Amino acid sequence: MLTLKMKSISRRQALGLLGASAAAATLPATVFADAGSVASRIAEVTSGANISDLEIYLDMPDIAENGNQVKVAFEIDSPMTKAEHVKTVYIFADGNPEPDVAKFNFTPAMGSCAATTRMRLSKTQNVHVLAALSDGSFVKAETTVKVTIGGCGG
Repeated sequence: MLTLKMKSISRRQALGLLGASAAAATLPATVFADAGSVASRIAEVTSGANISDLEIYLDMPDIAENGNQVKVAFEIDSPMTKAEHVKTVYIFADGNPEPDVAKFNFTPAMGSCAATTRMRLSKTQNVHVLAALSDGSFVKAETTVKVTIGGCGG
């Protein structure tokens, strides 16, 4: 049987460790995404491919009274055939802790490209919808959602 001895530490070292732990616990740990992190995430997904502005029907409120549940609905007019269809749709927000909000995968068997979900927005921010098409091209749409608390501007 192997016995390990505990290493003793001085009172000064113990207080230093406790102080560092307390400071780490009280400092805010979340850093919010910004327009730059969303742009770099979009560049990462598209691998530098050209992005056009196809008609993506984006249904989001201009003003959300409660940021805890903001409706996001989109529809992309696509024939959804094997030769031409929407493969993936990404939703990004530039004011949340992470820029990635949602990812939807589609196949030609689905017949249409549409989805609805709810997301949490911590403050007024831009929401980006990026769609990857079967031919390797990308299309996007974006909107700004103003989040208010109890109907007061924010």
